[in-house]
Amino acid sequence: MTKDGMNYLPPMRPEPVVKRGEFCFAASHFDHGHIYAQVRGLVNAGGICRYIFESDEKKVEPFKDLIQEGTKCVHSFDEILNDPEVQLVTAAAIPNERAQLGMRVLDAGKDYFTDKSPFTTLAQLSEVRKKITETRRKYMVFYSERLCCESAWQAGELIKQGTIGRVLQVLNLAPHNLAAQTRPEWFFRKQGYGGILTDIGSHQFEQFLTYADACDATINFARVANYGNPSYPEFEDFGEASLTLNTGASAYCRLDWFNPKASRTWGDGRCFVLGDKGYMELRKYVDVTREDEGDKIFLVNDEVETEIACSGKVGFPFFGKLILDVLNRTEHAMTQEHALKAAELSMKAQAFADSAR
Repeated sequence: MTKDGMNYLPPMRPEPVVKRGEFCFAASHFDHGHIYAQVRGLVNAGGICRYIFESDEKKVEPFKDLIQEGTKCVHSFDEILNDPEVQLVTAAAIPNERAQLGMRVLDAGKDYFTDKSPFTTLAQLSEVRKKITETRRKYMVFYSERLCCESAWQAGELIKQGTIGRVLQVLNLAPHNLAAQTRPEWFFRKQGYGGILTDIGSHQFEQFLTYADACDATINFARVANYGNPSYPEFEDFGEASLTLNTGASAYCRLDWFNPKASRTWGDGRCFVLGDKGYMELRKYVDVTREDEGDKIFLVNDEVETEIACSGKVGFPFFGKLILDVLNRTEHAMTQEHALKAAELSMKAQAFADSAR
C-alpha cells in the first residue's frame, strides 16, 4: 500500500477492447504522477503508446514495463502532433498549463485526455469550450478518485440500478498525505495548482454529479485555509464546500492535507451516499484497523445489510470505454459536458472561497 498519493497506481489487469494497432496514443508532460495510471489504463485496454514526450528521464523510468515495441521517446511535442496515426494525447502537465496544451492537441485533430484539474481559471474553460465546438474533438479528464477506484465505480453502477433509490445527499471526505519534501515547486503556487477546491476538489464535484445523476449545481458555501503550512503561504491545506445539485440533492466535501503519519495509505478517502431507499459508505483506499486494504462498499437498503469487496473484481472500465468513444465518436465513458461541468463547479467554489478570505 502506498503513502504517495501523487503516484498512486492500483493494480490493473489487461482488459483489451480493441485489437493491437487499432488505437494509438501518445503520453506527454509527466508533471503529475497520475500520468502513470492514465497510460497504464489505456495500455491495458488495448492501446498502443506510440510516443513519449518528457525531458526528465527519471519520470519516464516507471514506464519501462509499458514501453512497447515501436514506442519512441521524442524531444519535440510537434512530432506527436504531426503524426496522423496518433488518435489521442494523454498528459499531466502543470495544472495551469493544461488548457493551452489541450487546445494545441485539439487543433492538431486529436483527442486530449488530461489529469484533473483540467483548468485553473474559468477563462481557460471558456476558451476550451470554444475550441471543442470548433474542432469537434474530445477534451477528457482523468478524475481518478472515481475512475481509478473499483468501489467508486461500482457504487455508480449500483446507484444506477436503483439500489438505494433516489439520491438525496452525497458526502465526500478526502484527506491527503502532503509529503512536502517530495512535491515540485509549482505544487505550492496558487497560480500553478489553482487552489485546493479547484485541484483535489474537482474529484469530489465529479462524484457529486455522477452519483446524484445531476448536470449542474449551486454553490451554497465554500471555504479554504492554510492551517499548518506557514512556510508555503500560497498553499491551501484545508477546504470545504456545500452545494445543492439541480436534482435537489445536497452535497458536501471536506479536503485536507492532514493525513496522519500512522495511516497506512496516502488518504483515507470516504464517500457516503444517502438515498430514499438506502445508503452506502465507500471505504476507498483503506479499511482502518483491519488487515485487508479497502475498496469496499457498505450497503444498507430495504433488502440487505452487506459489505461488498470490490478490489480485483470490478476492473477499470473507463479506459476501454474512452478508447471506444474516441474510435466511434460516442460518449459512453463520460460526456464532454459532464467532464467540463465538474471542473467548472470546482472553480466556482474556489472563487466563492477566495472572495470570502
